Amino acid sequence: MIEYGHIYNEDCLKTMERMDNETIDFVITSPPYDNIRNYNGYTFDFENIVTQLFRVMKKGGVIIWVVADATIDGSETGTSFRQALKFMDEGFKLHDTMIYYKNNPMPQTGNRYHQMFEYMFCFSKSSPKTFNPIKEKTKYRGLANMKNRGTEGELHYERIERTTEKKVGNVFMYSIGGGISTKDKIAFKHPAIFPEKLVYDQILTWTNEYDIVYDPFMGSGTTAKMSELLHRKWIGSEISKEYVDIATERISMYKQNDLFAIS
Repeated sequence: MIEYGHIYNEDCLKTMERMDNETIDFVITSPPYDNIRNYNGYTFDFENIVTQLFRVMKKGGVIIWVVADATIDGSETGTSFRQALKFMDEGFKLHDTMIYYKNNPMPQTGNRYHQMFEYMFCFSKSSPKTFNPIKEKTKYRGLANMKNRGTEGELHYERIERTTEKKVGNVFMYSIGGGISTKDKIAFKHPAIFPEKLVYDQILTWTNEYDIVYDPFMGSGTTAKMSELLHRKWIGSEISKEYVDIATERISMYKQNDLFAIS
């Protein structure tokens, strides 16, 4: 049996092996890719994890897989693309390729521009069953001509009524760092934490209240904290006991204070 609201201190494969088929509504995670950081020396069996994720995801479930590439011997590794193709080979749809853009990245030396983004691959098992899009106000209102091109390159015009709101784009911009990604000082004992707003936005978009959220690399516990805030059930796996302790304390602090708000 799997318990909601619990971080399992083990390899995520062991956790998923105890899950029934089609258990999980949503996954958001960032794996320890390319040894960019030392996650207490732990590695992961990527291919078997993808196989298990496909089994435990519900039809219509969504995975947000945040990943980037290291630069080794003068070349980016391409690990992100290889992982995306593996998900597709397993049977997932690549529903969207989104970007996590860092407003204040760490400056880099060398003959490359500053690395300002990571991929947020959105994989779905069949078509996503839930989509609650984040919206923004439109600049212009009233009637407008919509222009489209046909298969032969011909132009087609359609008269449309502009609405007062529109979906945001698939580039999500966040500032990062101490006191910005989160105000929980304990979280920064982990080497690489999600901005809370990133996880909040994605859980809000792809799930409804009481859906089941899983993070196979729970790290500092951001997924659990945002799930609590948004009234989702959650499960976590984390192989490092040190990180489990950090996440557990962080979640406990949130539950006791109940003062958290997303700006």
